[in-house]
Amino acid sequence: MADTPAVVTELSDAGIATVTWNRPERKNGLNKAMVDEGIAALERIGADDACRVVVLTGAGSSFCSGMDLSERIEPDEVTFMRRVGHLCTLIHDLPLPVISKVRGGAVGYGANLALCADLVIASDTAVFGEIFAERGLSVDGGGSWLVPRLVGLGRAKEIMFLASRITGREAGEMGLVNRCVPDTKLDQATVEWATRLADGPRRALSVIKRQLNASFERSFADAIEAEVMGQSLAFRSKESREGARAFFEKRTPDFRSC
Repeated sequence: MADTPAVVTELSDAGIATVTWNRPERKNGLNKAMVDEGIAALERIGADDACRVVVLTGAGSSFCSGMDLSERIEPDEVTFMRRVGHLCTLIHDLPLPVISKVRGGAVGYGANLALCADLVIASDTAVFGEIFAERGLSVDGGGSWLVPRLVGLGRAKEIMFLASRITGREAGEMGLVNRCVPDTKLDQATVEWATRLADGPRRALSVIKRQLNASFERSFADAIEAEVMGQSLAFRSKESREGARAFFEKRTPDFRSC
């Protein structure tokens, strides 16, 4: 139906924002509507203090089948691809932990869309398809940056050159994703991680994410200086005071109170 949203966002009482790619009849193939709605959803989440962690997932049997090549690229290739890249950048830069929950196909752009998240939990039904070369296409979705950092340059070239299809189990073994679990356990495993992160120190996790994202571009000296500044501010925060009180009182910290 024309009025069916291409992206659905839900926010739980625990502060877990779930963003669902919602074109199951096209295996969540990416089109302009999904890009625009995805960008709008992530911008809303980033501005909402009630959100503490984000889960990305796909409706139906697939995470995302990549670009929907049955639809026209609008208004032109460069503008469209910059919007696509902006969607990935929002995920990468969002000052909250982001988890991708992947079952079924994550193909082409869909594979790299999943990998843009900070943590990826894959079902044993998942298949990550870096199939660009097979279609006569270059890489998109941040894959040229993400995949070498996850599995090394040599393995990344093998995956990209040979248009590899990687099962969830293989992805877990090579470090392309964080965990591969049986499909029946995927929802539970994702909720456990998301709940733990939602209960965590929102500000501190944001700083840690920013520092780790910049780690490959910084010298050791620059990393040390960034840690000096980050930790100096952290020592003055309500989160660190609550963490210290909880330690001395031998209880679990209540970071939500901060």
